[in-house]
Amino acid sequence: MGFTDVKFKFPLTEATATATAAREMSYLQAQSFSSMDIHMSGKTCKSPHSFRSYKLRGEYEKPWLKDKRFKKGRINDVIVITFFALGCIVCAYILYDGYVMATPPGEYCLVMDDDFKSIDSNNWGYEIQIGGFGNGEFGWATDDPQNSFTDAEGLHIVPTLTTKSTSITETQLLDGHTLNLTAAGGGGSCTSPDVEMCSITSNDTLGYVLPPVRSARITTKGRKAIKYGRVEVVAKMPKGDWLWPAIWMMPEDSVYGAWPASGEIDIAESRGNDYKYPRGRDSVVSTLHWGPDYQHDGYMTTYGTKFLKRTDYSDRFFTYGLEWNKDYIFTYVGNRLKQVFYLDFKEKEPFWQKGNFQGMATGNGTLITNPWLKAGNAIAPFDQKFYLILNVAVGAQNGWFYDGKYNKPWVDGSTSAARDFWKAKDQWLPTWGEGNDRGMTVKSVKMWQQGKC
Repeated sequence: MGFTDVKFKFPLTEATATATAAREMSYLQAQSFSSMDIHMSGKTCKSPHSFRSYKLRGEYEKPWLKDKRFKKGRINDVIVITFFALGCIVCAYILYDGYVMATPPGEYCLVMDDDFKSIDSNNWGYEIQIGGFGNGEFGWATDDPQNSFTDAEGLHIVPTLTTKSTSITETQLLDGHTLNLTAAGGGGSCTSPDVEMCSITSNDTLGYVLPPVRSARITTKGRKAIKYGRVEVVAKMPKGDWLWPAIWMMPEDSVYGAWPASGEIDIAESRGNDYKYPRGRDSVVSTLHWGPDYQHDGYMTTYGTKFLKRTDYSDRFFTYGLEWNKDYIFTYVGNRLKQVFYLDFKEKEPFWQKGNFQGMATGNGTLITNPWLKAGNAIAPFDQKFYLILNVAVGAQNGWFYDGKYNKPWVDGSTSAARDFWKAKDQWLPTWGEGNDRGMTVKSVKMWQQGKC
């Protein structure tokens, strides 16, 4: 079968003719402005291109302006800009405040700079006793080189088991042996005037044991002390359950009476327990202790805590600092901008009023009196000279470790607390760090007195 050309004819209306003409014109214009080469006089050139603007001219409607959502968008823009401006102001203040805090006011005189090539007797002395220092600690504070010594890293304060570092056996530790550090007892090394802090006899029936652990406490008492100034200690904290490292200060003279009436400044304290223990070695605490007697200690309103994430204070060295003058006192870790605790003395609220001690009584019903009344200022007892203490304690019966929680093997109020602690050594001893890691390592100590030298 063949094919033949078939032509269809449609009626041509005026509209159709117009549309057809328009299409032909568009095609011709497109061809005339194409990029094909034009040959002229043997030369090749590109065809010119024209630009046509499609911008609307004249008045035209803007329906979006009538939409309420547009107005809300403008309000949102204003809010964002306002908060951005406030953020800039806050950042400027933080930078200014940081600059001020990074620049210590006044002059300072360096009174001690010890990098522990040795334990310098011009700077440090030992406290030696077995009475727990009023905290119910289980340790025996010694001057034994096994418990405090120096090497290339600095000063090490390391706890040891009494049965491993002395000739005392475990049987003697638990029963029938007397440890007497007084001169009358043949020891003569005890530094406490209280005989009870220097002598003990183990008694298995009563639950009394000799101190199961030995450690060290060194101080600058009688050698270096400051009234207002700065302290910086570069140290690494110990690893181990129930270890209690501390960098702190006590008054050179108890001008206002027995503790805590004359004050205590704790620059940094920690616990050797790991992160599973709340406020373990991933935290340090700074505290001021003050009050008319030991039953009325106002420390709960004057302390602060600094936590670390994904690491702890036993992993590396940190700088623990104190700055103290007539206007304020604060502690820090790392640098002065990383404060742990700050107290403004310029509020002029005496500690008697801060503690609301008026009308309180002692255990026997006697009204307590204001020990700082004679001071004539609002910052007593922190208006006297304080000396520095470095130590690692083991255990305590003062609430530092929580009763009945986190596998604590003793109860604070028990007379057999130290024995219960010792009998659980298979639990806590494996948590202690290897070698010197079970102790506190101090790389350096600096003390400045405020004012000219």
